[in-house]
Amino acid sequence: MDPTLTEISEEGCFVALTYEHLRVQDIMDRVRSPQAGAIVLFAGTTRDSFAGKPVKELQYSAYAPLALKTMLSLCKDVVARHGLKGIAMIHRLGTVPIGEESILIAVSAPHRQAAWRAGEEALEDCKRHVEVWKREEFEGEGGVWRANRDGIPGQKITGNGEAH
Repeated sequence: MDPTLTEISEEGCFVALTYEHLRVQDIMDRVRSPQAGAIVLFAGTTRDSFAGKPVKELQYSAYAPLALKTMLSLCKDVVARHGLKGIAMIHRLGTVPIGEESILIAVSAPHRQAAWRAGEEALEDCKRHVEVWKREEFEGEGGVWRANRDGIPGQKITGNGEAH
């Protein structure tokens, strides 16, 4: 196995974490099915600003063993709820420059409505539950750690367990 990629593939679900550039075609090929009339792809990219501040780059870290298990569980749930033919979710770790993808989610389903809904749910579930954290690096200001959700700043925990 490639040392920069950690992955699990099970029951029509593929999840992975990598430090490499993400490739759209590879993830779409993971969910192709002759029974699928739709493939929906979400590509989350690093934008150049957040809350009016210029962003230099994002840095992602994860507790990989738990993050992969959580990703797989979420994907299995989305497959069951929407009757998908396949789902693939890959999250990039390390530094992600402006304009590059940090996450790709592809879903295939017999019909487009199920694929659209499933893709959105998979993204929201990932942001809410997967053990991935991001640090936004701002131009000239340093950075801030955030939960992997838009706009929720992290809190520093001191040695006595208090949040600041």
